[in-house]
Amino acid sequence: MKNSILALACLALMGVAQAQSTDTLKKIADSGKMVVAYRESSVPFSYLDGTKPIGFSEELTAHVVKAVQDKIGKIVTVEHQAVTSANRIPLLQNGTIDLECGSTTNNSLRGKDVAFAINHFYTGTRLLVKKSSNIKNFADLKGKTVASTTGTTNVVVLRKYNQENKLDMNVVMGKDHSDSFLLVEQDRAVAFGMDDILLFGLVANAKNPADFAVVGDSLQVEPYACMLRKDDPAFKQLVDNTFKDLMTSGAFEKMYNKWFMSPIPPKGMNLNLPMAKELRDNLKAMSDKPAT
Repeated sequence: MKNSILALACLALMGVAQAQSTDTLKKIADSGKMVVAYRESSVPFSYLDGTKPIGFSEELTAHVVKAVQDKIGKIVTVEHQAVTSANRIPLLQNGTIDLECGSTTNNSLRGKDVAFAINHFYTGTRLLVKKSSNIKNFADLKGKTVASTTGTTNVVVLRKYNQENKLDMNVVMGKDHSDSFLLVEQDRAVAFGMDDILLFGLVANAKNPADFAVVGDSLQVEPYACMLRKDDPAFKQLVDNTFKDLMTSGAFEKMYNKWFMSPIPPKGMNLNLPMAKELRDNLKAMSDKPAT
């Protein structure tokens, strides 16, 4: 009987601890700090300019930080934590980071482990190649080595396409996008399959941008969204409301034009990427609908 009571008490305490762990606003208020994630090479969303994280998603993060400080009524220390595609979800779940705004696909599978804010971008899987390779589309990859990045949905997309089309591709993976790009740059892979916008960003910042091209049809279009812990409705509401304010005020579109239609650091390259119809529609719908 005592053992049963003790077990029930332990379960109750675990439930309380779990509930507290998903109260992000309380966690930030109690600790006096907010830990936000950044990526090292997800141009133009979140990347390093020297040692400083910058980008479109970094600006979204800054707006959320301000909203958090307004909500809890005090200034907090903001710490930046580098993440990769492989470790971003575990670091969010275990409380190491409080918010991840980078280049993360919002899909139903990930939705079992984390929550997502309103979608802020839409992209499809294409190929980065050397122009000298003469590769124009996915069908040209038969029997060849193709790179992608560990922990991304693109790996799943590429493997599915490879199997369905019997291309016999060898899919190799880099730890982060810069590593995957290096595989192509050093001729260890003929192509890098990734979200097209990230590929354009990598080309823009390459040593010799004219050597590379982004080619191929988009295999599928998926949304990006900022990632939060599950079962934390108060924090999700704060993040969503922050983005709704940006979208309705016109500030979101100004930020978009700054990072996608204007010269960006460090080389002053212009991606010249007009806003996609899916994103323009979502400025009105303000949906967090995931990809399937």
